[in-house]
Amino acid sequence: MSPGIQVPLSYRLRPALRRAMVLAGGLLLAFGMLSAVPVAAQTRVKDLVTFDGVRRNQLVGYGLVVGLNGTGDRLINTPFTEQSLKGMMERLGINTRGETLRTRNAAAVMVTASLPPFPRQGTTVDVTVSALGDATSLLGGTLVVTPLLGADGEAYAVAQGPLSVSGFTAGGAAATVTKGVPTTARIANGATVERELKFALNDVGAVRMALRNPDFTTAIRIADAVNGRLGTGNARVVDLTTVDVRITGSYVGNVSRLIGEIEQLAVRPDAVARVVVDERSGTIVIGDDVRVSRVAITQGNLTVRVVETPQVSQPQPFSNGSTVVVPRTDVQVQEGNGRQFVTVGGNVSLQQLVNGLNALGVGPRDMVAILQAIKAAGALHADLEII
Repeated sequence: MSPGIQVPLSYRLRPALRRAMVLAGGLLLAFGMLSAVPVAAQTRVKDLVTFDGVRRNQLVGYGLVVGLNGTGDRLINTPFTEQSLKGMMERLGINTRGETLRTRNAAAVMVTASLPPFPRQGTTVDVTVSALGDATSLLGGTLVVTPLLGADGEAYAVAQGPLSVSGFTAGGAAATVTKGVPTTARIANGATVERELKFALNDVGAVRMALRNPDFTTAIRIADAVNGRLGTGNARVVDLTTVDVRITGSYVGNVSRLIGEIEQLAVRPDAVARVVVDERSGTIVIGDDVRVSRVAITQGNLTVRVVETPQVSQPQPFSNGSTVVVPRTDVQVQEGNGRQFVTVGGNVSLQQLVNGLNALGVGPRDMVAILQAIKAAGALHADLEII
């Protein structure tokens, strides 16, 4: 390069520009990695609460199933089935008084259904049919007209139709095979609604939400989300279970739209740290917020084995002795290998806590005893629920 030639400024600054571009690229990469960190999962309000008045109602009825292939109730053992048959026959104009029925093709059943919110007359719902007597199977049966009653004793639907049974029973004189539960059946769209529930949603002055999992923090977050949508002061927390929303403005007389918009709001639910233990199956469920103070744990196994090997003592030939049984008992006591203490706990994540518990190398049932011991030591900062 000759001394008389001027070097462009951009060329002289090129190394600095390159360093700046590398630094900017690194910052962008760092910000990209930060943005890739998953945030706390949010849940729709729709999945966290139920709305007052928008609920299902249980219906129940007593009926008869006919058309069974000899698998119904034995009338000698179930007098209520015989009385129901005679009553049905008399309503149809057939006199059966003084007669003895000997059929095995009918069964007394309980019919249950769930009435959806705001049912309209003529809509249909599914029903479940369950045998009440000693019928062995409802396969092939048909439910006779059965009124379904609510908690107030009024009939809200009428059920009838052929049964759909998923289980079966087959067998002979020496063996029987049963799959599923053949004494329970369903009828799809088997009940027709005849009476409507008298509840006008648009006449209410406020919408009340009930949390499925009561929690003060979750209730406050729901109220804040609703106020952010509708304006401050429209939603208030009554208690850890209830949040009230006033109906104002364009939502007066249009409550369904208000509920629909509230349902789509997303909040992050909170819950009490809890460990659930099922001792019967050895199942353990640990919540994400469970923390254990730093503790040292060891667990040993003690095995006692008793073996009985009785022996027969025979007398010598031509002696006056008798044959006796001499007991022989072998008792063995084996203590498990002395495990070293394993440190578990501290301000760690759920995965680290699980890894620490797994390092003990014990089964689920022994883990139940360990968790109970940690709770007794005051190191388990969570509710221990045993079911």
